[in-house]
Amino acid sequence: MRERYLEAFDHVWIDCLNGDKYKTGKVTPDGKPDPSIFSTEFNREGIQVGTAITLLARASPSGGVKAVQFRHLWGKDKRDQLLAEALGESTPHYEAVRPVMPLGLPFAPSRVDASYLSWPLLPELFPVSFPGVQTSRDDVLVDIDREKLVGRMEAYFNPTISSQEMAQIAPRAMEDAARFSARETRRYLLKRGFKPENVVPFSYRPFDIRWLYWEPETKLLDEKRAEYFPHVFDGNIWLSAVQQNRKSFDPPLVSPKLSCRHMIERGANMFPLLLKSNHSLLHDHETGGPQPNLSEAATRYLDGVAAEPVDLFHHVLATLYAPSFAIENASGLSNDWPRIPLPATKDALLASAALGREVAALLDPEGPLPKTAKRLKSIAPITASGSTLDPDAGDLELTAGWGHAGKGGVTMPAKGTVTSREMTASERDGLPDGALAILGVETCDVWLNDRAYWRNIPLPVWEYTLGGYQVIKKLLSYREKKLLGRSLSVEEARYVTDMARRIAAILLLSADLDANYRAVKEASLRIEQQRQGMRHGG
Repeated sequence: MRERYLEAFDHVWIDCLNGDKYKTGKVTPDGKPDPSIFSTEFNREGIQVGTAITLLARASPSGGVKAVQFRHLWGKDKRDQLLAEALGESTPHYEAVRPVMPLGLPFAPSRVDASYLSWPLLPELFPVSFPGVQTSRDDVLVDIDREKLVGRMEAYFNPTISSQEMAQIAPRAMEDAARFSARETRRYLLKRGFKPENVVPFSYRPFDIRWLYWEPETKLLDEKRAEYFPHVFDGNIWLSAVQQNRKSFDPPLVSPKLSCRHMIERGANMFPLLLKSNHSLLHDHETGGPQPNLSEAATRYLDGVAAEPVDLFHHVLATLYAPSFAIENASGLSNDWPRIPLPATKDALLASAALGREVAALLDPEGPLPKTAKRLKSIAPITASGSTLDPDAGDLELTAGWGHAGKGGVTMPAKGTVTSREMTASERDGLPDGALAILGVETCDVWLNDRAYWRNIPLPVWEYTLGGYQVIKKLLSYREKKLLGRSLSVEEARYVTDMARRIAAILLLSADLDANYRAVKEASLRIEQQRQGMRHGG
């Protein structure tokens, strides 16, 4: 459509009125309120999505658009600004935008590195990916506690339990929905029986590993991704990504487990390192064992530097976790899959991959805590106010208002209780040299209840997002006592401590990840310049 507009019109003016709940949170770039243009005294919110006004003008015959005229309007006074311009009391100021095809012809100003468009897209390296699993009945098929899930599914497959009784145990199992007849589905599955081997670990949200009953037949499990499931096996690893980010770019998640589509709020595609050899999209491989998920171009690249597919996988991870990569290429990342610069030498690739392996280890909540996280002992210890922590006295009950049940079994996050303050001298002394420059001195005490809290979670750690979610807060929202039905275990409370330390360690890798990205980028730019020179006889 945008391509047609550029051909059919001579002038395009765009007034972007912002006010988007999902993309900007209805705040301006400097954090001030940015209500919808449709906000009124009686309806403060207006509408939830952002709005733009586009004016298109055409001459006869049309010569096409040379540049789109674009501007942002922000804040509470944009309605008054438009009125003043309409009355001729002020003059609008636009920025000329020249849309480029590799970015999808964006009509808004674009910001990418000079060489970004010469790098391969993620699917041009790893061509096969699968959408994540979508249950549509999480409260039936997913659980934090394996025993609860097994008990619920055994009841579902028990012919002596009536539909009415089952509706009391798991209401949504017996509620009809689009493409799902509850009673017909249960009648069919009762004849076949329960498959206990299909109770599998499930990456549900960032750092949130649960249990899933993966049902291979019917629509009890809405989008089961039967083509994805066979490729989840020991030794394989998966990287999540989306083609377009709704919000600003978050780096990918990595998991060895079957993953939920909502690992990323926009909907995750999972890119594997390996594929079972009978996969139809593989080419020219011998049968017998898992084969790398590589394009022909990626295979040629790895042959040229004498490196392995796993090295490329972890290099991609290191690149996508470099903060400067996201800043420099924001426009490209909002319009298409990430593009990846390729190291010019084997040594450079291996150095980048080593950083990627560090990131992967920090992202694996079930793996051993890496040394870089272990040393952050002053971050997020579990503390009781004025006394010794006593789990038997209810100190691990999560009752500080982190989440509540919404419609259709959906958990709704809430504010919880957080106390902001400055780090104490002992908390600062417990951090490695240089950490304060990245983590800052503002910190949070995050409360379980009115007695116990995780002490000293630095503000950047507390606010850290993956997949569009505020990671620690999102995990806590599902574990409020009224939802979980019990207190946290000691292991679960320590899990939050470890998670905070893992995130802090990732943030402390920022400088190394940025330096690695710059080195790879500059080398790839030199190679591209050499190629351009060869093409033009230089």
